[in-house]
Amino acid sequence: MARQFYVYILTNKNNKVLYTGVTNDLKRRIYEHKTDVHEGFTKRYRVHKLVYFETGEDAYGAISREKQIKGGSRQDKLNLIHGFNPDWKDLYDEI
Repeated sequence: MARQFYVYILTNKNNKVLYTGVTNDLKRRIYEHKTDVHEGFTKRYRVHKLVYFETGEDAYGAISREKQIKGGSRQDKLNLIHGFNPDWKDLYDEI
């Protein structure tokens, strides 16, 4: 069975703050963000809403894609989200 990797974007309640991450267990990782398990950016800025994710089978590819998204402009991130999830609903319950 092939392992899957995910690149994701989270936002806060008002959709003002964006956070991009990578994981091999999307459900677990988003739960950790939502419950503030770890200190850091997402806890400090209450970034708990999953609005975008991509799936891949290669860790290096996922990390590369994460860096590409992080290196892009805010508008590039907004375009990804609008194309994938135009209503900006929290996708956590759908994964």
